[in-house]
Amino acid sequence: MLYFSCKDERGQGLVEYALILVLVAIVVIAILAILGPQIGNIFSQVTNGLGGS
Repeated sequence: MLYFSCKDERGQGLVEYALILVLVAIVVIAILAILGPQIGNIFSQVTNGLGGS
């Protein structure tokens, strides 16, 4: 029984890293969804200030 427990933990680190990456991706997507329009407006203002169309 202890043998099977040790064998199953082999891929546990990889799964934990994958879960952390998924969590970070969700946070980044949420921040971009909230701040996206504001960031777009800032870039538009900078472009217009530089004489772009």
